[in-house]
Amino acid sequence: MKKYRSWAYIPDKKQKAVRPTWPDFELDSASESLLPYGNGRSYGDSCLNVEGTVVDSRSLNRFIDFNEETGILKCEAGITFSDILSVIVPKNWFLPVTPGTKFVTLGGAIANDVHGKNHHADGTFGKHVVRFELMRSNGEKLICSADENEDFYNATIGGLGLTGFINWAEIQLLKIESPFIKVETTAFHGMDEFYKLSESANKEHRYSVAWIDCASAGKNFARGLFMAGDHTSYDKPAKAVQAEPKLSVPVNFPKMALNRYSVKAFNTLYFNKNSLMSSGTSYQHYDSYFYPLDGLGDWNRIYGKDGFYQYQFVVPFSEKAIMEKIINKIVESGLGSFLAVLKEFGEVASPGMLSFPRPGICLALDFANRGKVTLKLAEELDKLVMEAGGAVYPAKDIRMSTEAFQSYFPKLEEFKPFIDPKFSSDFWKRVNKRDINE
Repeated sequence: MKKYRSWAYIPDKKQKAVRPTWPDFELDSASESLLPYGNGRSYGDSCLNVEGTVVDSRSLNRFIDFNEETGILKCEAGITFSDILSVIVPKNWFLPVTPGTKFVTLGGAIANDVHGKNHHADGTFGKHVVRFELMRSNGEKLICSADENEDFYNATIGGLGLTGFINWAEIQLLKIESPFIKVETTAFHGMDEFYKLSESANKEHRYSVAWIDCASAGKNFARGLFMAGDHTSYDKPAKAVQAEPKLSVPVNFPKMALNRYSVKAFNTLYFNKNSLMSSGTSYQHYDSYFYPLDGLGDWNRIYGKDGFYQYQFVVPFSEKAIMEKIINKIVESGLGSFLAVLKEFGEVASPGMLSFPRPGICLALDFANRGKVTLKLAEELDKLVMEAGGAVYPAKDIRMSTEAFQSYFPKLEEFKPFIDPKFSSDFWKRVNKRDINE
């Protein structure tokens, strides 16, 4: 038994695992249930299978083929985005879509259909997956693409690892001229200013995202920093990008370190410093623009040994009043974190049946684990998200109800026939306990 846990430390349990080292391995059909495991960067229990076995993919991390002319890259599913970037960026290619950490695996990115700062322009990661090989528990291997085994292709993208094990995948990369991003940073006060900035930026820039203060009220309510960016030909010599963080948090912080007052003080300091020093145009290395937290190893220890909950949701554009109500509720609770990310999702649809992004306004933030009070707040937020016709991201969840899951993902019944009968997860067992329509 080995400790496999999510990035948020909840739950903190040991479980059985196998770690294949070569792609011609066979799945252990004798196990009660199986689940692919990438690099453990999911925040909830979608990557855990405590009563079964996880198939640890991290030794299946080889490059298979890279066409430097077309930008088609083929890799085993256990390779990380960090390793991919170290090879493709010097050759003037970049990932078509990337989340806020480069320490995710290729297979995990497909299973969670990750999104990034360019959803309005390029959609989710799944839009750029050319094809992949899916291994089923009966030994069958399926080549899946938009033209071949399309149903399994659509079910596996965003399918939370439930359709089988991805052996390898081909993706279409994005051509770039340098490792640098030209960034326009603007301070804003209130959601109306955010919406205006976002509408303008999404017409002119490939990337856009905002940091928002979810701890302050009154005249400082919903203040933030909006950052729009584009790849650039900036010719400043690029520093070597380290695959591992330069600094790490050595121990779990005590509970008292993260409270209403410390979070509010941090947000005030962060806003004031960056609104003065970072406003206007700057040139940033892709590493600092896309992955600011990757430079601090084990940053999840800031929340202490009890871990934290991340809550990421999207509501339709028409529900701006509910979005403001949600932010108000977070501010009033005093549980908001120092890191809150606000952005818009565009109209580019994903092929994934259970893909999370859809047109609307998306907010993601952390809540330190304070037991019942944190769970109560999350339940109240769920009600508002469901009322708005929105959704919560399964990759960041550990407490979603069956009712909420069915509300968030209307293609759930269409997806179920493609689940491998031997594959499951703690998340799936929780949200699939009963059918509320029966």
